[in-house]
Amino acid sequence: MAAEFGDRTAFTVVDVGAITFAEWDGAANALARRLLDDGLEPGGRVGIHLQPEHALRWLVSYTAAHRAGGVAVPMNPRLAPAEVGHVLAHSGATAVVADGDLVARDLESGDGNLAFLIDAGAEGSEIPPLPGTSAPILAWDDAVAGDRTPFQAPREKDDLADILYTSGTTGRPKGVAVRHSNGSMVGAIEPNWSGGGWVHSSPLFTFAGISLVYTPMKFGLQVLYQPRFDADRWLRLVEDERPVSVFLVPAMAHLLIDHPRFDEADLSSVQLCSVGSAPLAPYVVERLQAKMPDALVSNNYGMTEAGTAYAIMPQGEAVRRPGSVGQIAPPAVVKIVGEKGDDLLAGEVGEVRLQVPGRPREYYNDPEATAETWRDGWLITGDLGKLDADGYLYIVGRSKDVIIRGGNNVHATDVEHALVQHDAIKEVAVVGAPHPVLGEDVVAFVVLQPEATATPDELRDFGLTQLADYKVPRQYVFVDALPRNPTGKVVKPELRARLAETSS
Repeated sequence: MAAEFGDRTAFTVVDVGAITFAEWDGAANALARRLLDDGLEPGGRVGIHLQPEHALRWLVSYTAAHRAGGVAVPMNPRLAPAEVGHVLAHSGATAVVADGDLVARDLESGDGNLAFLIDAGAEGSEIPPLPGTSAPILAWDDAVAGDRTPFQAPREKDDLADILYTSGTTGRPKGVAVRHSNGSMVGAIEPNWSGGGWVHSSPLFTFAGISLVYTPMKFGLQVLYQPRFDADRWLRLVEDERPVSVFLVPAMAHLLIDHPRFDEADLSSVQLCSVGSAPLAPYVVERLQAKMPDALVSNNYGMTEAGTAYAIMPQGEAVRRPGSVGQIAPPAVVKIVGEKGDDLLAGEVGEVRLQVPGRPREYYNDPEATAETWRDGWLITGDLGKLDADGYLYIVGRSKDVIIRGGNNVHATDVEHALVQHDAIKEVAVVGAPHPVLGEDVVAFVVLQPEATATPDELRDFGLTQLADYKVPRQYVFVDALPRNPTGKVVKPELRARLAETSS
């Protein structure tokens, strides 16, 4: 794209700036050389820890990590310091591209391993190390000021490309190992320039977001990236720029259809409206389809562990098959199994298992978790679902104790393990509660220590020191004891029932 359409705009960050294919390509080449000059080894880990407004520099850093022969480690800018430290230590990152307050956070959390850090928010020349740290800090302008001619360090198809961290049930994020052979959503093709747009707002460090880096260009499209979703700005953007493709998560879809301008907005340019990351209520799909009658509107299904396995919904089928997420795209296959692992018939609800022949993934440096999640070549998704007679998949629940809040997976055990560290808390159980916009919200049932006191604000402030903000409960219910079954396990359905009673 840089050679044939170098002057075309590749990526626009709405209300921030844009980059052409030639600028992207040249800056990535220069940064790749700088990474190697500063000591990055083949296969070395490069953390990318940037706020969404710096998406253009995120793109350059991601491409440069691969061109230098390194492994990209995208990092959530909302991680708490303890989570940052775990990701840096577990991945073995020796270089990080960060910005703003994240620079100091990364240096403090990973100073023992970091060889250097690039401050993508700073302009000018090299910056002195922060007090108490030893890793040098390089300003962005200096990092991309070198030779911009084509460059690519040698790599093999089965070498690591990325480590994508996703929340785990053990209280710490787990890294999904992505290899060059199984990282692309769309294979190698000769793209042409169409001039169309692709509107997206998902964070780039997520599975949904990272596919945005190269997929649109393979269809000859430019990206229109909204770093922080705003329904009114999104509607104006679609009206002004006339994109052909848009991607949403359910929380965004709810905000759009509830917006007072939704009914009058002109969304007629959209040919593909994909909603992913979580199940979407059928009535929302119907509202979107009615608003965009000529578009393919679907609630797609995919996950970081599955990689290129995702569902496709033919145009119009989403309304005819309410609740379906579509058919799994070849070469991936799906099956539904019962409690004993037996294959179930069409219409029977069981556990969803996925297989992507020849393109497996695993958890990085975690063989036990890998063995639990991938068995005999099948990915154990933790989702409950069914297939109809035509092979359309329906997701009806989750077998794992996961709360999907605004498209973010929140594992209850992560939150419980963090909150119980508060001195006033004796026990805590976390559940999801229905939310009209976010899909689910996080609620904590708390048993206090004898004679101890605590307020919801105090517990929330404590949680923010331990967890990413989207994981921290906003509602706290103080109880004398948690309901348990004869084996001592907390009966969470009873807690959810209590919430339903109080909200009715």
